[in-house]
Amino acid sequence: DIPRIVKEAFYITNTGRPGPVLIDLPKDISSGAFSGELDPEMDLPGYKPEKEVQVKDVVAIAEALKKAKRPVLLAGHGALISRAAPAVIKLAETLKAPVTTTLLGKGVIPETHPLSLGMLGMHGTAYANKAMVECDLIMSIGSRYDDRIIGHAPSFCRDAVRIHIDIDEAEINKMVNVHHACVGDARLVIEELLRHVGELETKEWLAHLDGYKKKYPLKYRKQGGLKMQHILDELFKMTDGKIVVATDVGQHQMWSAQFSKTVRPDDWLSSGGAGTMGYGFPAAIGAQFGRPKEQVWAIVGDGGFQMTMSELATACVHKLPVKVIVLNNHYLGMVRQWQELFYDDRRSGVDLEGNPDFAKLADAYPGAKGLTLKRPADIRKILKRAMDYNDGPVIINAECEKADNVFPMIPAGRALEDMIIERPRHKMEKPTGST
Repeated sequence: DIPRIVKEAFYITNTGRPGPVLIDLPKDISSGAFSGELDPEMDLPGYKPEKEVQVKDVVAIAEALKKAKRPVLLAGHGALISRAAPAVIKLAETLKAPVTTTLLGKGVIPETHPLSLGMLGMHGTAYANKAMVECDLIMSIGSRYDDRIIGHAPSFCRDAVRIHIDIDEAEINKMVNVHHACVGDARLVIEELLRHVGELETKEWLAHLDGYKKKYPLKYRKQGGLKMQHILDELFKMTDGKIVVATDVGQHQMWSAQFSKTVRPDDWLSSGGAGTMGYGFPAAIGAQFGRPKEQVWAIVGDGGFQMTMSELATACVHKLPVKVIVLNNHYLGMVRQWQELFYDDRRSGVDLEGNPDFAKLADAYPGAKGLTLKRPADIRKILKRAMDYNDGPVIINAECEKADNVFPMIPAGRALEDMIIERPRHKMEKPTGST
């Protein structure tokens, strides 16, 4: 059965809603002799991942779009998995409709595109969240309407026509009740939709959103200590975003999503739903194996990096030129932020003053290089030195400001209208949703 089961596993993992498949191989089977057919027929009764696009559903969506004056397209990870990025861009440009993305949807549309609103949700751009509040139509393409982007579900786009395109029928009406839905591969659905739509009257809407971009830009104070945002901003400017970025989980992840603009599909790797600390460095190693000619950067925090930093040995053995920026603020920063804002700054279990010197740690590994960054004036110089070293991994120990917080922020369980743009001066109510 082994050849058939392995073949079925690879088929399942690459079709429908792609994901991991576990093969449980007992010890007696793994140590036994084998002879047999290496390319057998699969036996998957009931598994039908390819769903034919229902044209009637697409036509209904097209008719709703034609009536919209303030539309927004929301692209999620499913749009990337289905290779729908070119179709989504063509749809946005045809309709003249703005596009926002989820954390894992970054790259569906270049974030430098004039129709891009960047990421929405809990730590999304203010203008993306404002657009969601004021739109008269929202169309999700390959996104599950996760709680991180909708906030308080009953309040989400309450006055808008809500549309959902997804490969998984179970996601329809699970988090948000919608007026129109189409179950199917995102690319095929959008390609069919393009046959039924044309340009919308959105000039006033786009001008209105451009006003929000000017009023609420992503910003940070350059005065004081070394800012994570400043490092990420300079990295983008030095590379034009044409790098692969893998992040860990925490404050640095959100700042990376905000300031490290993604301009190509599949250049952004991050742990979304599970939010797994320690993900960033191993993901970057895998990306460097898969794309050996690309610059691959792991953006990690000091907490998450210590969970998997032993993989430096792997990177050294294979002489992988992975660039790692440890944004080191000596805290579990996101947890500290929540404790500060919602729990009267009563801190528990967030202090990381016992950190090693990450640059010296790198130097202890054969072939790795360690660099230290402490001053804003040295950001470009240190980044350039990392870019120029390709004989093995580079670790930049960036000693960042300790008490900075990520904004904008929507407290868990609150509506998008409750977005906090900057550090509040009053005591915050405890969030009603999960962290």
